[in-house]
Amino acid sequence: MSRLFSKTTLGSLPLQNHLLMSPLTRNRATGNIPNALMAQYYAQRATAGLIISEGTSPSPNGLGYPRMPGIFSAEQIAGWKRVTDAVHAEGAKMFIQFMHCGRIGHPLNLPQGARVLGPSAVAAVGDMYTDAEGMKPNALPQAMTEADIKTAIEEFAQGAKNAVTAGFDGVELHGANGYLLEQFIRPNSNQRTDGYGGAIENRARFVLEVADAVIEAIGKDKVGIRLSPFGVFNDMPLYDAMQADYTWLAQQLNARGVVYIHLVDHSAMGAPTVPDAMKAAFRQLFKGTLVLSGGYDAACAEGDLVAGKADLVAVGRPFLANPDLIARWQAGAAVNAPDMSTFYTPGPEGYTDYPTLA
Repeated sequence: MSRLFSKTTLGSLPLQNHLLMSPLTRNRATGNIPNALMAQYYAQRATAGLIISEGTSPSPNGLGYPRMPGIFSAEQIAGWKRVTDAVHAEGAKMFIQFMHCGRIGHPLNLPQGARVLGPSAVAAVGDMYTDAEGMKPNALPQAMTEADIKTAIEEFAQGAKNAVTAGFDGVELHGANGYLLEQFIRPNSNQRTDGYGGAIENRARFVLEVADAVIEAIGKDKVGIRLSPFGVFNDMPLYDAMQADYTWLAQQLNARGVVYIHLVDHSAMGAPTVPDAMKAAFRQLFKGTLVLSGGYDAACAEGDLVAGKADLVAVGRPFLANPDLIARWQAGAAVNAPDMSTFYTPGPEGYTDYPTLA
């Protein structure tokens, strides 16, 4: 019996297999509200053990990308409820990923009255697509005041309550890939001189306070976090103390009892490799469920599960292009190649129309 396709649990949550569908930005939420097309897309892929939603903002300020969903309005909660109902009907469990974009964004993508915020007034190198005017440089963020930080923590906590109301089984905090939580952790984007800047104990304070608030709101068994040590996406350069910083963070998250840590390794897409020593440190220090992701096929996933390197394996692009990925991997069948030209376009093309096995 394959370990990959066998039943397991995440905390006390039963999963139909050891495979997660990674969070995948797809930009189909017109008006920032989840819709029927999204419910169809996720339900098609509900043979996964756990689906992690695309990045969803708990705050109007966090909607950096066009057509990115939120979880702060009644309409958004109702829209997500249709999605979770559809996914649960097909057998999968579902966590929502909380992605506050922070400085990765542009005012043209934000609703009225929202602001581009960051730990410090340091713009990220790179461009952001806007529906209104095409490509624009990432905006210069406003440095968050302590009041802004307190408000953001409250938004994460309320978003977690909203997510449970919407039927989600839990929340993944996006502390990876250069978004707001990681912007506080990394010294290039966090140049603060107050209690949220300087030493790692201060730079990680916002992340840990968010985790504490979300745990208090919905319980530690419903809270996971995604981290990308050695990730460089969205202007997050490597720095000397990274291994020590993230090792310390693993200990802090273990002490809080979060249900999982999702470690991202994007070397398959050209990013620096996450050293085996870093993955081993998390495996040793963190007693909860360890999720690994990055370039997995069925054989590699099975190998790492059997070897005990991970408890669960997450895959992204294979699920994007293969709604029936589990069946294809089980049968040893060929897989569809993803069409990158439709990753972030509105509508069903390249979203819900990938073919399944006959």
